[in-house]
Amino acid sequence: MLLLHMNGRMLRVYICGKASLNTRIVGGQAARAGSWPWQVSLQRFGSHFCGGSLINSQWVLTAAHCFQTSTPTGLTVNLGLQSLQGSNPNAASRTVTQIIKHPNYNSQTFNNDVCLLQLSSPVNFSSYISPVCLAASDSIFYSGVNSWVTGWGSIGSGVPLPSPQNLMEVEVPVVGNRQCNCNNGVGRITDNMICAGLSAGGKDSCQGDSGGPMVSKQNGRWIQAGVVSFGEGCALPNRPGVYARVSQYQTWINSKISSNQPGFMTFTSTGTNSDLSVSCTGLKKKNAWTLLA
Repeated sequence: MLLLHMNGRMLRVYICGKASLNTRIVGGQAARAGSWPWQVSLQRFGSHFCGGSLINSQWVLTAAHCFQTSTPTGLTVNLGLQSLQGSNPNAASRTVTQIIKHPNYNSQTFNNDVCLLQLSSPVNFSSYISPVCLAASDSIFYSGVNSWVTGWGSIGSGVPLPSPQNLMEVEVPVVGNRQCNCNNGVGRITDNMICAGLSAGGKDSCQGDSGGPMVSKQNGRWIQAGVVSFGEGCALPNRPGVYARVSQYQTWINSKISSNQPGFMTFTSTGTNSDLSVSCTGLKKKNAWTLLA
């Protein structure tokens, strides 16, 4: 009865970000089936090349840099996968009818590295296939907020994921934009990016994870904060991974998805943001980073 009295927006939020089979989180190892039901594998002629996240029954969010062209020939979106090889009894697949890269995507700087894929037909939700919530425009992720990244990418620079290529999960803390700029070169990290990783290295997204989700949990919901974008090497010390900041794209996403729009939720951070005290040569004092870092 509760659903019958909800408006469209409330219904979308009610559905998104629930992973009923996610009972534990351990970084850096294979994920249990159904732990991340929004995770998708993008495949071209049967070969995995990028990840993505299901954001409603017919749309996927991924990275713009995954696509050199906007032609969907040979492209399939595979959902509900546990491994890239072997049996996947809970899987489904769809072809893609439309690839929409952000109009301001810059292939040199990776600014605005987001892309939407429209599936050929809606998917049915299950414990293994369901949408993630997206961070709303007023979301704030302080430095140190726990996040999780998932994908089928390499487990190290030049080290491919071994057979049967199970979906992997890793826990990494958010790194504030001020610190991330100091690590990557001041000016390289824009307001449209968010970073995550350990200062000691050892945990990170890597090649093949591109386009996949970086999520944080709040009030029982998984909220996508980032889209895997770029990084220097894989899991190197003081080189956090860089992600497209999802909260910057609420207006753009809703402008492209006219019906059954994704569920956006505000992620809030408590306490103080340690990133505000970070300084290095060339970095301006507290300014626009105050709300974003």
